[in-house]
Amino acid sequence: MKILMVGTGGVGEAAAIIASQRDPKGEWLNLMVLSDFNLERAQSVSKKIADARFPAEKVNARNKDEVKTLIQKYEVDLLFNACDPSFNETLFDTAYECGVRYADMALSLSIPHPTDPYHKTNVMMGDYQFAKHEDWEKCGLLALVGIGMDPGAVNVFARFAQKHYFDEIDEISIKDGGNLTAEGYDITFGFSIWTTIDECLNPPFKWEKEKGIYTVEPFSEPELFPFPDGIGEQELVNVEHEEMVMLPRFMGDSAKRMSFKYGLGRDFITMLKNLRALRLDDKDGKVKGTNLSPRDVVGMVAPSPTEVADKLKGKCCVGTLVTGKKDGKERKVFIYQTSDNEELMVRIGCGCVVGQTAYNPVIAFELLAKGKWEGKGVLGPECFNPDDFIKLADEYDFYIGMMEMESEYKKVLDKQALLTAAE
Repeated sequence: MKILMVGTGGVGEAAAIIASQRDPKGEWLNLMVLSDFNLERAQSVSKKIADARFPAEKVNARNKDEVKTLIQKYEVDLLFNACDPSFNETLFDTAYECGVRYADMALSLSIPHPTDPYHKTNVMMGDYQFAKHEDWEKCGLLALVGIGMDPGAVNVFARFAQKHYFDEIDEISIKDGGNLTAEGYDITFGFSIWTTIDECLNPPFKWEKEKGIYTVEPFSEPELFPFPDGIGEQELVNVEHEEMVMLPRFMGDSAKRMSFKYGLGRDFITMLKNLRALRLDDKDGKVKGTNLSPRDVVGMVAPSPTEVADKLKGKCCVGTLVTGKKDGKERKVFIYQTSDNEELMVRIGCGCVVGQTAYNPVIAFELLAKGKWEGKGVLGPECFNPDDFIKLADEYDFYIGMMEMESEYKKVLDKQALLTAAE
């Protein structure tokens, strides 16, 4: 497989390092071109990997001609969009026009309803891409969208739970939390600053079988959830996220409700609310005397994810809580991935938030390269065999766990275990 990766930020760097470590002999990865508007950044990642299969190139991701030139120069099979989601439409269309496969880790952006954003949907995440599903399908091309951690691996977890653990499903709920701290920093962004502001301040999506997709207030419906691996109980709130437009599209016949909740913490939520109050979240206006938007300025001055990566301690945990019935009894299962920041810094030289995200596209690329995942059209990871992903993730030493929550079904399992031990 030959890949053109556009964007060598935190996740792009981590993905390149993971790919180079996983396939040092080029058994399935022939080439991964590292391209970025900042050539020095791409060159630094290429130098760190020190492998001729990972050359660096300069590219303006908003310029189709420049991207097409690289696709043709290296005769790539797949365009991997590792940029901010605001680049999705251009890169998605460029891949289609060049007749190559496409992958990203987030969907095209939403546009909230202009007058009633917390009660009415407008342009939803992924609308632009999913509207072109038939075009991609007719051309025999695959656009694998949302193949990060969340969305991405959690979509796979939902399908895995459906396939193996349930006869019927009541709810699929994505939970994202962690206990990361950085000494000397009161507020840190573990992921793209631009993306974080968007997804946290936009109207969150939810889904119900009878209502379809609908919006609610940001940071609404707080709940406490007990994360595993020593992280403990955290307060989670509603946040806009891609799973709420992906999973209903492909798994809407198998569940009654779906939600996404994030453990942001009170201080982080307060900071976001203050950004909005001061209009520093504005991405369209310009700061007087400059060509910068207020949000651009925030992105320039706030500590970046790469800046704080080696200072973070703790873990991040993202998973899928599925509730329903098995053998007529209530069941609750949490399938999750936990990453320790200090461990990933040693293993790949990148922080756990970007590293946790970056493993998933690389795993997917290997499945595509080996023909285990095949498809046409604009598809999410939940459209493929989840078993292939889970087994390969284990080979990557990318830990995925399953926690049987308290339920009628767990009591039966506990009793069986007790009696088996007594035999």
